[in-house]
Amino acid sequence: MKSLKKFAAMVCSAALACALVFGGTAFAADDVIELQIGFENSITEPFGQGIVKWAELLDKASGGTMKITPYPDSQLGSKNELIDSMLIGEPVCTLADGAFYADYGVPDFGIVFSPFLFDNWEQCWKLIESDWYKDQCAQLEKKGLKVLVSNWVYGARHTLTVKPVNKVEDLAGMKIRVPNNQIQSYGFDCLGAVSTGMDLGDVYSAMQTKTIDGAENPLATLYGRKLHEVGKYLILDGHVLNFTTLVCSADWFNSLTEQQQKWLVETGIEAGKYNNEVQAKEEANYLKMMKDDGVTVVEPTQEVLDGFRAKAQDFYKHSKTFGWSDGLYEKVCAAMGKTAK
Repeated sequence: MKSLKKFAAMVCSAALACALVFGGTAFAADDVIELQIGFENSITEPFGQGIVKWAELLDKASGGTMKITPYPDSQLGSKNELIDSMLIGEPVCTLADGAFYADYGVPDFGIVFSPFLFDNWEQCWKLIESDWYKDQCAQLEKKGLKVLVSNWVYGARHTLTVKPVNKVEDLAGMKIRVPNNQIQSYGFDCLGAVSTGMDLGDVYSAMQTKTIDGAENPLATLYGRKLHEVGKYLILDGHVLNFTTLVCSADWFNSLTEQQQKWLVETGIEAGKYNNEVQAKEEANYLKMMKDDGVTVVEPTQEVLDGFRAKAQDFYKHSKTFGWSDGLYEKVCAAMGKTAK
């Protein structure tokens, strides 16, 4: 009789195991689902603080069954390496933008990183709620990448250099580091600079040795990477209002239950709001600290900014270079409530 009971218990256990594997979830009941988020920024930057908040929110919402582990300072590799890992289904995530998505098979997405596209943040938020933007995300998912959230402010991008830049003409011939994507490279080339693709972790030494003449990024990143120590001239050109997205493997995301997906996305949106609050509070502090450390800051007049914008318009005349669909600029301007120039 005991052997029959033992056999019955074994059968029940086997049935339960099969149910867990082939039923509504691919995870054992006591497994913790981990998403590794790798990024170039320091953990102390507003973005890093936002990721820490996301980890806290997800842990609470999921009752400890889902976990985010931050890997700042490029510990998991470059952005492109992380995206390549996602394409083979690895449970990793990073921040990325339309310029990168253009290079991964959705060319129209790249326009969101064009120079001087947005006049204010409200236009950004209106665009990400538009049908056009949702269609871009759907196209990207077919390529294997899932945009989890898009409401994170990364910051207005400014230019830090080793010699003064007071107007757009001063950029002529200067080697300016940009992330490794076509959109941002061409954007700075149109302003007269010589764009130089480079991982963020290599920028400090390149500016120190004057291999490059400058770099562009939001204030939090410029200060967080201590680039103000090797570049003492900052112009607040705001050439891109940079909202960022958090992206992961579409296959990995689709392996989650609907509830797990909901927890991940909803807490990511909430963490984005926290990130945006921190960004707003800290921007003035970063600017003050850079000035205190001897950085010469140029706050350009409207005339100077108009000079940048006029130079940047050449960028939009070369849409075929990026494989954009016809009338894309006008379509995007309409989606965000802006008059196309």
